[in-house]
Amino acid sequence: MKKRIGRVSEKEKKEIQVLSNRKNGLNELLRIISTGDDNKLHYEKLMIDLIEANISFNQWWDKMSERYQWEKHPNANWEIDFLTNEVYLVGDSL
Repeated sequence: MKKRIGRVSEKEKKEIQVLSNRKNGLNELLRIISTGDDNKLHYEKLMIDLIEANISFNQWWDKMSERYQWEKHPNANWEIDFLTNEVYLVGDSL
């Protein structure tokens, strides 16, 4: 189920879009790179970058949810429509 709970500014949307693209790109690289000895240094660097990207991504959502007082649910996540800047609460038990 999907429930519209708010909207963000164009600037805010661009911030999360950059963070989302970085996180998705790092996840794709993680699928490609192996953990063998040849790639150990690259893998470790990639994991650090991915952890930092996830932290930044989650901090953005926390900041925006506090600013806009978005509804929360323990079994749901927020999602943004990059075309309309609308934010949705998405989960099975809404």
